[in-house]
Amino acid sequence: MKIVVIGGSGLIGSKLVTKLDEHGVEAIPASPNTGVNTLTGEGLADAVAGASVVVDVSNAPSFEDAAVLEFFDTSTRNLLAAEAAAGVGHHVALSVVGTERLTESGYFRAKLAQEQLIKESSIPYSIVRATQFYEFLDRIAADATDGDTVRLPPALFQPMAADDVAGALGRISVGAPVDGIVEIAGPDQLRLDELVRARLGAGGDPREVITDPHAAYFGITPGQRTLLPGDDAQIAETSYEGWLSQPTTA
Repeated sequence: MKIVVIGGSGLIGSKLVTKLDEHGVEAIPASPNTGVNTLTGEGLADAVAGASVVVDVSNAPSFEDAAVLEFFDTSTRNLLAAEAAAGVGHHVALSVVGTERLTESGYFRAKLAQEQLIKESSIPYSIVRATQFYEFLDRIAADATDGDTVRLPPALFQPMAADDVAGALGRISVGAPVDGIVEIAGPDQLRLDELVRARLGAGGDPREVITDPHAAYFGITPGQRTLLPGDDAQIAETSYEGWLSQPTTA
């Protein structure tokens, strides 16, 4: 089985390629670094030729509303067309838990558009919606920082380790297409403001985290349960404490 990983040099993609290789699966990373550009179509036909599965974990280089929509619309159309021509039997795409509830953000509107293109394609598919990654906590804090304060809503979420995201994608990619959505999440429900406050405190960061129900989270204002997965989500094993204790954790 040959699996092509679009975005295979990024955080999730590189981990996925490694996991598939360790299990004896031929995993080919494809990204602009390897001469494959889904936005322009460069190298795409050659990359997916002979592939049984294509996993798309790519992300837009710009999160500006028009640019991110252009990226996901164009790149997904190009990718699906190349897969159809090559006879690929399973398209797997990484998306985000709660996407349909986050449409005040141009990024999530673009992700919904991507999902719709996949559903309308003739190619059997699996859409994997993941919760936020532990690895992005510092970025969450940076995005919400104003001077010496970090303003965040007390929304519940179930973040997970990037390694667990890659593991779930690997299991789904070697299985039968579900022709639907699979949700994956971390094991613990945590409050966004509390977790970032603990993260900054543990690192000796002097910024003060202010709890504000009206604060934005990457351009959206989530309610208490907006970011949570459904009851049938697949739950990963790695807790936040467990992730912090790993020697490879930055």
